[in-house]
Amino acid sequence: MFAYYLDLAFRSLKRNKLLTVLMVLAIAVGIGASMTTLTVMHILSGDPLPGKSAHIFFPQVDPMPDISFNRGKPLAMMDYRSAVDLWSAHRADRQALVVQSPVKVGAPSTGQPPLMLTMLSTTSDFFPMFDVPFEYGSAWTPADGQDRAHVAVISSDLNDRLFGGNDSVGKTLRIRNSDVRIVGVLKPWRPHPLFYDVNGGPVGSGAESYYDKPEDVFMPFFSSLAVNGGFFQQYTCWDIPKRPGYLENSPCLWVTLWVQLGSPVQVTSYRTYLDNYAQQQKALGRFAYSSTRMMDLMQRLNYEQVIPSNVKLQTWLAFAFLAICLFNMVGLLLAKFLRRAGEIGVRRALGASRSSVFEQCLTEAGLIGLIGGVGGWLLALVGLWLVRRQQTPYSDLVHMDASMFFITFLLAVVVSLIAGALPALRASRIAPALQLKTL
Repeated sequence: MFAYYLDLAFRSLKRNKLLTVLMVLAIAVGIGASMTTLTVMHILSGDPLPGKSAHIFFPQVDPMPDISFNRGKPLAMMDYRSAVDLWSAHRADRQALVVQSPVKVGAPSTGQPPLMLTMLSTTSDFFPMFDVPFEYGSAWTPADGQDRAHVAVISSDLNDRLFGGNDSVGKTLRIRNSDVRIVGVLKPWRPHPLFYDVNGGPVGSGAESYYDKPEDVFMPFFSSLAVNGGFFQQYTCWDIPKRPGYLENSPCLWVTLWVQLGSPVQVTSYRTYLDNYAQQQKALGRFAYSSTRMMDLMQRLNYEQVIPSNVKLQTWLAFAFLAICLFNMVGLLLAKFLRRAGEIGVRRALGASRSSVFEQCLTEAGLIGLIGGVGGWLLALVGLWLVRRQQTPYSDLVHMDASMFFITFLLAVVVSLIAGALPALRASRIAPALQLKTL
């Protein structure tokens, strides 16, 4: 019967081309607008480490005094001593200290002028823990980190700019006033959001900065303390450092720690260790509060609300517009089906049941949705092209993947069936006797 209803639907659409075009346009425009914003939302809210994010955790303690504004609520960063204490305990499978800073970088062998870039200071576990891919070479070893070796990993972008994309392992960078040997070059790598940077990216502030590009230079954490001096970005301070420019034992929050824990037992154990550490530091008089917090990666991103507020607003507005299109389609379908009251009355008189008429009308509504879905998909592609032309940090990330392609057509058909349900129900209740009298 479905093939028969489909044939009737095609015939009906051909009979009234103008009304068909209006309904298809209503669906196409609504689907195009909603799928454009929904695709952007899908890209920005995705899991940056699929299958692994549930094992990545962000521990926090509160080293600030009781006069501080946070009052026992751990802030995003830690002071140097707390972060290094937790890292040195080696209670996790992998762990990475993370801090970023602006640096002047040059390559003496190229003759190019120095560049102002962002450097990430971290530990060797950073690369395997966050699945960072390498084009040439590899990360530095734990021994290099402990020995404060002057080594670095650079991004593919920087390798292209300085060395034309060739293998630059073994070449020398000039970072501030120190020569640093390149030990690894990354493949093009663009995690989104930039989850490991608590401040949300190399530059800027706010949710949009979570979609900036990763840093261009990566150095061992302890090596960078000497190379970059005190030029690190402090999150906040509660007193004036005794040695300006030296943050190792300063009253400032500026370091973050990420850990990888492979099982629920390890998670519980690490939480206990974190609580015990905070209580111990409070007993020593270094902490005013023993409060702690530990979230996994996705919990952390949700807590930080990394999706830009304007994207959320645009998504709500687009779906509100889709709802308006749906109501318009309800009116058009109702007018279309009621104009065919005589035809429906004859079918009922010849033995067609109400359910048969309902299914026939709903098939026609679904066909309109499918055709509108094609138009909506094309409009969504145009919308995404326009988004990519905007000056936003995430514009180059936006694309429609296979899942959003199928959702486009699914949403178009579902919306059309919802819109067609009431008109189809009204049409199925047409009294055949009354219609036959008017023929």
